[in-house]
Amino acid sequence: MKTELDSLATALYVKTDDLLKGSPQFSPWRPAVGIAPRLSDAELVTLAMMQAMLGFTSEARWLRHAHTHLRHLFPYLPKQPGYNKRLRKAAELVRRVTRALASDTTLWTDDVWVVDSTPVECGRSRETVKRSDLAGWAEYGYCASHSRFFWGLRLHLVCTLQGLPVAFALTGAKADERETLLDLLAVEPHLIGERPSQILIGDKNYFGREFERQLAELDMRLRPQGRGRARRITAVQAAAAGHRVDQRDLQGTTRSRTPPRPHTRRRGRPCPAAHPRTHRRDLAQRPHRPAGHAGTDRLRPLNPLE
Repeated sequence: MKTELDSLATALYVKTDDLLKGSPQFSPWRPAVGIAPRLSDAELVTLAMMQAMLGFTSEARWLRHAHTHLRHLFPYLPKQPGYNKRLRKAAELVRRVTRALASDTTLWTDDVWVVDSTPVECGRSRETVKRSDLAGWAEYGYCASHSRFFWGLRLHLVCTLQGLPVAFALTGAKADERETLLDLLAVEPHLIGERPSQILIGDKNYFGREFERQLAELDMRLRPQGRGRARRITAVQAAAAGHRVDQRDLQGTTRSRTPPRPHTRRRGRPCPAAHPRTHRRDLAQRPHRPAGHAGTDRLRPLNPLE
């Protein structure tokens, strides 16, 4: 297998161009009469895929890198504003190509999935909540892992044991995780048809008799059945047995803690005793009196002769 950059770019371009020729409806809408773009849709998707694979988070920095090192592969490279506008319009095409590339890998046919959700915080101050354009979408919710409330959305993700995303959804912060998973499976029914007897691994928020019954009707099993940490680790290891995932990643760290070593400078030297002193909070308190000491001994009858 060749791992050079030119071969990767060529393979991505051929794959995207074949997809667009077979399904031209995936291309962004463009008027019949007008100026033809100098950068084709297949080249745009190839450029975006290579940016993600090479780890460039800045579009301007990526385009400077492409002008320097990839000029022989792309006859025309747009500037950053035009590149950003083209990518926004081709978001659906990029998603289709990503799914096509993922389905060609061996990880796509894995029979074990991991499902979970994570909070996506969109604002903290009250003024931000009032002025945000996400009003109506974002809402207040509670994150049990961080033990705090947040305002925003919740990202639901289904992926393989190796980390390949299968399906995802953005919902409100109070959306039920079980209902969201059922909606994801209903929107994309081909995910279930391609994988009989699929195994799902989730936390305690995904357990329930009615929910497990609905998954059983879809020929899917939910593991682990227990809610304890030890039983969860055992069930994950049993579900991942025979797969290409390393068992050490599931067991966590096995390194034992090193016992503290004595200080070399103070070895054999006696430690001086701490000087006893009154605690600061007790400075304003009265001295302690014995239990048998009554408070009336300080009172004496008044003698009119004195």
